[in-house]
Amino acid sequence: MKTLSETWFAEGYVDFELKKYTLLAYLQEVNKYFNENKLYPQLSDVIFHYENLVALRNNKKYLQEQFPKRLTGVQLQQLQLLYEQIIEDDELMQELEDIINYSATEIQTTISSGTAIYEFVEEKLTIFPVGLVPLDSNEGYFFLSEGRRRNTRVYQYKLSIFEKHDEKFRSIKTEYLDEWSRSIANSYENIKSELLRLRKGLPNPAVYSIETDLSFPVDETLLPVAKRSLVRYLSTAA
Repeated sequence: MKTLSETWFAEGYVDFELKKYTLLAYLQEVNKYFNENKLYPQLSDVIFHYENLVALRNNKKYLQEQFPKRLTGVQLQQLQLLYEQIIEDDELMQELEDIINYSATEIQTTISSGTAIYEFVEEKLTIFPVGLVPLDSNEGYFFLSEGRRRNTRVYQYKLSIFEKHDEKFRSIKTEYLDEWSRSIANSYENIKSELLRLRKGLPNPAVYSIETDLSFPVDETLLPVAKRSLVRYLSTAA
């Protein structure tokens, strides 16, 4: 996939028309994936670029605080030098501002397309516990069943809490385990029992089923949306 660097808008020759076509080529590629109902990693990437542009437009120091994991120290230093250099040149500064304003608007339109797909998928998901739920549901398994397929993908998950700007967020780490055939004789409860028999590491895990009638790409769309939906579901339950 065609990608943009974190500082693409200020690299090389700062020219509005040049940056415009660079951006449109990138967004055309992203929208091609969205048209195939493939959301990730494209959606998170365009959101990053949008927030990156808005942060720089608002405050360059905020940019440094907001994205320490994506931008290296060298890139941050380059941004600061670019900013200091450009701010001394009114014409160049105006060109950069035009690029940022135009790009933010175009990217926002693409984000809207992606989030519309995300919300549609999210509404079509059904989450429910399989059997009794233990007091601690921060670690366990979930089953993902999609479309008319009788097979169920089994994942192990683990929730963790991290802090960012004095706020606490929940993240989820998952591992694909196997795919099981589901039938009247082999229900979710039976799959859970067999799973516990084979895997002794979690003697009393939480187990959830996530179902959807959609036949969308699993790794690019269904799984990422299911993971975020499960985090929200567990947070609400807690």
